[in-house]
Amino acid sequence: MQQSNIIKVAATVKAGLDKVWDNFTNPSHVSGWNFATDDWHCPKAENDLQQGGKFSYRMEAKNGSMGFDFEGTYNFIVPFEKIEYTVADGRKVEVLFKKIDDNTTGVVEFFEPESTNSQELQKQGWQAILNQFKKYTESQ
Repeated sequence: MQQSNIIKVAATVKAGLDKVWDNFTNPSHVSGWNFATDDWHCPKAENDLQQGGKFSYRMEAKNGSMGFDFEGTYNFIVPFEKIEYTVADGRKVEVLFKKIDDNTTGVVEFFEPESTNSQELQKQGWQAILNQFKKYTESQ
């Protein structure tokens, strides 16, 4: 991804690389963290983690007032290192995993912004979801 408007979010997770990878990619774990705030949830997650495979995560407000599907197709995967995918609207995303030590892993996401919401709002939303991932993984 070479565009100048790429947005980056990152987290340092106090967990080993194997656990971080599993929690990030296993649908049973994705349902536990894939939402920005505690008044939302992810009632359904499907993931075919292979090149050309698809994923679909349902995100909904707990009160039922709104929800949406976050879907995409995997372009490139290096297990425990990198995931590249294209979301349904054509935007590209890259996720990098970096072992810092046996109990610490860095996760960095780069994504192309959409045109409806401000880039700052998008960055805040994606960072909030990544923070939920960190919280979920560290509490397991």
